[in-house]
Amino acid sequence: MKNITSTILLSLSITGGVFTSCDIDRFPNNYMATDQVTDNQEVLFDNMMNGMYAQLKTWSDPMHRLGEYAGDNMMIRGASTDAFYEFITYSRTPDNYRLQSFWDYGYKAIAQASNIIDMAKDTDDPEIKSRLGECYYVRGMMYFYLCRAFGRPYYQVPDKNLGVPIVNGTPSEEEISNLSLPDRSTVKETYQQAINDLRTAEKMITTPFKNANTASKEAAQAMLSRVYLYMSGTYENPNTLYADSAVYYANHVIESPNFHLVSHEDYMKSARTAPENYPEAIFVIKRLAADFPGDDYYYGIGGMYSNIGGMGWGEMYASAKYIELLDETKRNDWRKGDDGIVDARAKFIEPQYSVDDNGNYTEVLRFITPNAAGTGYTYVQLRVNEDRTECWTVDENNKPKDKYPISLYTGRAPEEEYYTINYNGATYTGVIDYQMSLNNGYPMFYITKCSREDNLESQLHSPIISRLDEMYLNRAEAYVKKGNIEEARRDVNEIRKRAINNQAIYDANTFSANAAKLVDKERQLELAYQAERSYDVFRNGGTLERKYPGPHPIDDVLATDYRVTYYIPQTAINSYPNGSKLTQNPTSDEGVILH
Repeated sequence: MKNITSTILLSLSITGGVFTSCDIDRFPNNYMATDQVTDNQEVLFDNMMNGMYAQLKTWSDPMHRLGEYAGDNMMIRGASTDAFYEFITYSRTPDNYRLQSFWDYGYKAIAQASNIIDMAKDTDDPEIKSRLGECYYVRGMMYFYLCRAFGRPYYQVPDKNLGVPIVNGTPSEEEISNLSLPDRSTVKETYQQAINDLRTAEKMITTPFKNANTASKEAAQAMLSRVYLYMSGTYENPNTLYADSAVYYANHVIESPNFHLVSHEDYMKSARTAPENYPEAIFVIKRLAADFPGDDYYYGIGGMYSNIGGMGWGEMYASAKYIELLDETKRNDWRKGDDGIVDARAKFIEPQYSVDDNGNYTEVLRFITPNAAGTGYTYVQLRVNEDRTECWTVDENNKPKDKYPISLYTGRAPEEEYYTINYNGATYTGVIDYQMSLNNGYPMFYITKCSREDNLESQLHSPIISRLDEMYLNRAEAYVKKGNIEEARRDVNEIRKRAINNQAIYDANTFSANAAKLVDKERQLELAYQAERSYDVFRNGGTLERKYPGPHPIDDVLATDYRVTYYIPQTAINSYPNGSKLTQNPTSDEGVILH
């Protein structure tokens, strides 16, 4: 293995740290100084590989929050002083510690991957070469994830809009005194860097797939499928060449003998299954229970979505919009346990029903109305009689007060128990259900897709990067953009058959009339709480609509809005060396380049 002749530094200056003489003596875990290296090449290599993957653990937390909180699958109980609230409200600022963490650890992973590549690039050892392929995968993945957060959607003139700086490796000690760093490359250049790295990874990784905990050839192919899908334009103006590449790489993964779609029943258990035992898992950021000492589970991804095993804030819930999508084929009735689950994806939602002093449930009609201020929406829960003929409010003594007649809603099957009510001068439709516990007036629809891994009653979760189900949906979308509607229908129906049943598949006429909409809907259902939704909306030129209960703004967010991209962290800009420049994103729509 090639000897290392210089100290490997903690981080690039673009991660927000300024290089000083003291920094040269500061090392991250799993690093060794020059005088330790010569006789410990193999040990250093393994330590550095472990360190590269360890960077992803910290990176994956803000990665999830940037992608998921800005979408429409969840809502929060109220305003928060936490920096993540800016992701929900689109009140973009450059001084956000979670945004900075996403940037910093993304570039630390890039730096560590690059340093390993530089250290061992001359090796003839096939095993080492294969592991170097893992480094190329991580680096390519990081550039893609950073660019989709800080760069405009690819269909918006990628050769003019800015992506992120391409800096592969940390500088040597000799270079620090005269350090110069590049400004942001274009979106097109950044994507090309990601593609080059991922293709190199695909070629170099020769070790057979073992599990999703480490990068593999298939992981590189899965990421290439997604990258090319992001480059494939909009449905109205597709780039069929890139769509074809998305199909090509999705095919490789789908045809691999290492993965298969699990059954409806096993899919319902997927959140509880360790990724190394799940046949759809391609690459995940593996987390261990040991990563969460003490109360740290409160601060993990699942901690905001639920309280499991006494751990978690449980302040973010499934949005009414997402629940409506789950119920579209037939209502999921959580009162009946698994027997009431129609769409397997509803298994990842757990309504928190309340009981009275005797341990009994109370039946209510739950529906949504505009709020009193006219600035959003609110849930209403009214008690209902056994005959399903009327609802009522209660006074301070829990006695019936105002009564409202209700009638069966004819637009759904009677057994689904949808009813209409005339309430305060307007007609609404709701469902008969058990009364739910409220948090700040919002029913607590816990999200458990990010909890209970390995059947532990905890918030243990390994963030999902790539799974097989996405490959079917990548291919379906690319097929629509290529005009291969029947092929797209087959892929979407594969996912729907597994998630629901054979009766849920689309016929040719229904699908062809709404192909783009149906593909997007299935992506939202299937990939919810995996940090994909907001990016999926904007990369296709869509509009984010959040007209459901929650404190978030209900104004639509267009793909052309300047807030679609996050600001470059101010700490990164401030730490750039004298003579170097790091350009900030536009602060208004006037600065957005669309042509």
